[in-house]
Amino acid sequence: MTNLRVPRSVATARRMRRLVCTLAFTTLLPAGALAQTELLNVSYDPTRELYRDVNAAFAEEWRAKTGETITVRASHGGSGSQARTVIDGVPADVVTLGIPSDIDAIARISKKINPDWRTKLPNEGLPYTSTVVFLVRKGNPKAVKDWSDLAKADVKVITPNPKTSAGGRWNFLAAWGYAYDREGKDTEKANAFVGQLYKNVPVLDTGARGSTVTFAQRGLGDVLPTWENEAFLVLQEFGADKFDIVVPPTSIYAEPPVALVDANVDAKGTRKQAEAYLQFLYSDKAQAIFAKHRYRPLKREAADPKDLAFLPEVKLFKIEDIQGNWDDIQKRNFDNGGLFDQLSKAGR
Repeated sequence: MTNLRVPRSVATARRMRRLVCTLAFTTLLPAGALAQTELLNVSYDPTRELYRDVNAAFAEEWRAKTGETITVRASHGGSGSQARTVIDGVPADVVTLGIPSDIDAIARISKKINPDWRTKLPNEGLPYTSTVVFLVRKGNPKAVKDWSDLAKADVKVITPNPKTSAGGRWNFLAAWGYAYDREGKDTEKANAFVGQLYKNVPVLDTGARGSTVTFAQRGLGDVLPTWENEAFLVLQEFGADKFDIVVPPTSIYAEPPVALVDANVDAKGTRKQAEAYLQFLYSDKAQAIFAKHRYRPLKREAADPKDLAFLPEVKLFKIEDIQGNWDDIQKRNFDNGGLFDQLSKAGR
């Protein structure tokens, strides 16, 4: 076959025509039509409904302030799995994960997040907090009232895998911290209590939403320790006539953090928009949305008192006060060969 070569003068003319057409098209577009940006928020499992509202509110406010159209997409899954996707190359602009150790992992392994990410936003990157409550079948047939009831032989517990899910890790740490305090600060007894509890777990889903489906839709288990917002969502979606929420006297202070993925926003040119998005999470408008979705806002005064009424006072403990920093907490409990692996192996 003969290769046909376009004469240089003809090729040049064609390129010029394309360029003129492009410039003409640009000139005819409405002002601001090309000013469009897309952000990716990689988040954890139970925040799907929350960030649908937050993202829409931010896009509306940003357009009013700047004239720029912005779209915030959200990705959801088990927090540990989500952190791994960012490490492996998913181009997240921001992460809003379920536990500090997952952001630390991104910073340590991939260097995409600055290690001092906690200092970049108010309240160490925590625009809201949460805790763990119990969802039980209507009437609470197994009389579940406190963490000790989850270790009873006849109680089946549905909880996600702490190796992949932040919700699973908060459940694990809440149970351990409860037992540690009850047993007079005895580490071995606390370990044994958690081991007994996990013998009652018939299935470990990879994320908190998966465990919700297992409990609420598939009908497995007697109790679902879960994020506070997730328990209320089940009542809303499936009906308060099917489930009850039990608030234990003591639970854990759960800290879902947010951070900028520095390497990605610099590569994409979205630092300004991504930083504004994270700052928006601390605004009165976003704080009210957090409370509406049954998260505990940092600024309670910004929330509707009717929403705050669903978030009762609970005696909360911080696991850092017991086990140290998050590097130590992660290694001790959830890294390969850690306490969870040891208890799982012993329970087989």
